[in-house]
Amino acid sequence: MSLKDVQAETAAPAGASKPTTGPVVKFDDTGITNAYANVCNVSSSREEVVVVFGMNNAWERDASEVRVKLNSRVILSPFAAKRLGLLLNSVVQQYEARFGAMDVGIAQTDRGAK
Repeated sequence: MSLKDVQAETAAPAGASKPTTGPVVKFDDTGITNAYANVCNVSSSREEVVVVFGMNNAWERDASEVRVKLNSRVILSPFAAKRLGLLLNSVVQQYEARFGAMDVGIAQTDRGAK
């Protein structure tokens, strides 16, 4: 599933049998840079969602202090953040279907339970 698919799914009215078509999106990656991250933190306000990526180089588990070098900050609208969340969830589901479930050490809770 691509971002375009997610946008089409989220833009389709309820009960619509066919997603609406929009403009063709072409990505220009001529000035793109790559960065590896093994740490991510997210904060938000009503107006924006801020995702910060960094690198944890502390390989010792008993360290009293862990320093994380932050290298990227992405600021999104809440709508773009929701589309990104849908896209990332789809990618992880595809990965787990292919390679098996991942245990990330976070307890899974049922959000619908009260």
